[in-house]
Amino acid sequence: MSLLKLATSALALSAVCLTTAAARDQVQIAGSSTVLPYASIVAEAFGENFDFPTPVVESGGSSSGLKRFCEGVGENTIDVANASRAIREKEIKACAEAGVTDIIEVRIGYDGIVFASQIDGPAYTAFQPADIFNALGAKVLVGGAIVENPHQQWADFNGQLPAADIMAFIPGTKHGTREVFEDKVLLKGCEVTGAMEAMMASGMSEDDAEDACLDVRQDGRSVDIDGDYTETLARIDANPNGIGIFGLAFYENNQDKLKVATMGGVAPSTETISTGQYPVSRPLFFYVKKAHIGVIPGLKEYASFFIADEIAGPDGPLSAYGLVADPDLATTQAAVSNETAMGSN
Repeated sequence: MSLLKLATSALALSAVCLTTAAARDQVQIAGSSTVLPYASIVAEAFGENFDFPTPVVESGGSSSGLKRFCEGVGENTIDVANASRAIREKEIKACAEAGVTDIIEVRIGYDGIVFASQIDGPAYTAFQPADIFNALGAKVLVGGAIVENPHQQWADFNGQLPAADIMAFIPGTKHGTREVFEDKVLLKGCEVTGAMEAMMASGMSEDDAEDACLDVRQDGRSVDIDGDYTETLARIDANPNGIGIFGLAFYENNQDKLKVATMGGVAPSTETISTGQYPVSRPLFFYVKKAHIGVIPGLKEYASFFIADEIAGPDGPLSAYGLVADPDLATTQAAVSNETAMGSN
């Protein structure tokens, strides 16, 4: 991906000189695979436009990144943790016990996934999480028993849905979108239908039942897409009955080819995602170790650059990759500028 140089824009921040006080000169980041694409875009642009090395961005998941972040303060610990959820109290406690007492929380925006189908295909106009689970779960509750998914058409379990063959194209497990889909759709649907309760009643532990809820059928009705949304769109073009999962921005750019379903009675939009009304959405964050600001060159500049209007705003490059701009972005910008740590207000 190529981004235009931003050196002459209002984003160009004054570069500080590297000092001998800094043990390393490269910002180190780890964490959420969902935030990873956004952080990688920003890191590349930052390295191209400032007199600092390009930050090193690693994945590994939110929990893993926050665990590394909370190992302590110093050159051998990371500076930033990316997270697709808010930091937990137990993680804040672990940080404090290791000497990481001042943490700056940076909310970069929101992401949401939509369920869309071919514009001339069947009318999948409304979904509940239960519908998606009943269609795609590997094992579902039928007649009070947990069985291998027998459903062939959407109308088999919901007469309000079309009598059309089930065919869904879902993000592969390497995609961050898959986590949103699993946690906010499959797991919720499993709980609502009573399948999770039935699994535990049969002797499964809660953890095992949760894992079983996230299993998808392997009989060809659910197809993992490892490529990007253009591959999903191509599959929908070739399968009139197909349902695909897309980021909001991609759907909005392809409304001539796709029609979108509501989820839980709410239509996906920038507004409903940013306010949390749309159920398949969530805020995204990164956390900055305040003790490293002024020690690791470029750390504060990177954080400020990431959330600048020209980057994380509605017309910034991140929006093209599915980030929904935070309507309260100015508050986050002020927190970074003032180095305001969590709990200090």
